[in-house]
Amino acid sequence: MASKKLKILYAVQGTGNGHLSRAMDVIPCLQKHGEVDILVSGIQADLELPFKVKYKFNGLSFIFGKKGGVDLVKTLLKANLPKLIKNIRRAPVEEYDLVINDFEPVTAWACYFRHKTCISLSHQCAVLDKNFPLPDEEDRKGKLILKNYAPADHHYGFHFYPVGDTIFTPVIRGHVRKREVTNKGHYTVYLPSYDDKTLLKRLSAFPNVKWDVYSKHCKKKKVDGNITIQPIDNEGFTASMAASTGVLCGAGFETPAETLFLGKKLLVIPMKNQYEQQLNAAALKKMGIPVIKSLNPKYTDVISNWLVNGTVIPVNYPDQTQEIVDRVIEKYGR
Repeated sequence: MASKKLKILYAVQGTGNGHLSRAMDVIPCLQKHGEVDILVSGIQADLELPFKVKYKFNGLSFIFGKKGGVDLVKTLLKANLPKLIKNIRRAPVEEYDLVINDFEPVTAWACYFRHKTCISLSHQCAVLDKNFPLPDEEDRKGKLILKNYAPADHHYGFHFYPVGDTIFTPVIRGHVRKREVTNKGHYTVYLPSYDDKTLLKRLSAFPNVKWDVYSKHCKKKKVDGNITIQPIDNEGFTASMAASTGVLCGAGFETPAETLFLGKKLLVIPMKNQYEQQLNAAALKKMGIPVIKSLNPKYTDVISNWLVNGTVIPVNYPDQTQEIVDRVIEKYGR
């Protein structure tokens, strides 16, 4: 362990909910080693951290569309590059003994320009590892963005299965680990890049299935036949997954990982214009999990087959977050 109490800046990406979910478990582990200040950048998350956030920036968020992908036009319009540059200049990275980064661009680039060591503790630094499968279609632009979005000097990653001594199994929130697992017969859905109209239209093709949908585009809970659509609610969503027969979701990282941990069958639809999700989908496909490109009616048979014949893929995701954090602090906290 480090010989002194450290001053640590933990910077977290705020696009989507996965980074903040992981942060809930990582932050207490870091706090055992010193004073931890939290920085969050991004405007697309639905979760609130149960810790004081000292710095909040707009950052550089990917904006979800409504037809299955990232809305690149809105992403560029919301980017506000002059403000991003200003935030990079004012990020106080020099004030800290350690800067630990979960795919957060403001502090990553601040460290880069000021020659301050930046340690990446994220899923994104794992997906580009040569040991993981590539998607069928090459995306040079997506790969370039992913590699340069949040540069770091040292990389410790999380993926669906471990590789070597720097890529570990997923951080599963204690909230999920302690959850009682049941099967009430419904299917939980989280596809944030589809609007409610599209979800209702496509899922209604399976009238004998009870769908429990959590939507980024929904303001008030509504029931339409066999489909319930409701706003994002962390507690409700977790409870729904734990009591489901299976989960239909995007090819992000935390939701598929938690689904596998809970022992539920899984079907994923990677977002368009999101290279990380294409890489995740390739890794999940290698594990035996079905992947479809969209909710297009031509995939109806695949979904039907999954509903009837889909199987659970067993995984072993031990609780090793403290051990990983201790290792990083031991190596770089001196």
